Amino acid sequence: MQYMLLINEDESIYEGENGAKLMEETLAGHMALAQKLTEKGIEFSGERLKPGATATTIKWDHGKQSLHDGPFAETHEELGGFYIIDVASLDEALDWAKMLPIPGRGAIEVRPVWPMGE
Repeated sequence: MQYMLLINEDESIYEGENGAKLMEETLAGHMALAQKLTEKGIEFSGERLKPGATATTIKWDHGKQSLHDGPFAETHEELGGFYIIDVASLDEALDWAKMLPIPGRGAIEVRPVWPMGE
């Protein structure tokens, strides 16, 4: 079964004097995780997203639409990227999600993919 691992974190930790170094370390952690997934034969895909400030959100309110700059949530964390992994169970997906590098505050949402046609 496929699971999506949605990476939400506080983007502000990548700003300032140590931000670039922290970003390099975090990306190295993601590359190491990708290597582990590959070594275990787990099919996966994923992408990094541009900062939340580049997002545009469409909100619906009883059929009326409005456009908003920025991410959809009223939160300090932003959706920074995702993985889609194909594993046998939720427990296995959670084990992989726990390996994601989150150097500051954040959360990983693990959600089963609902294939089209089901």
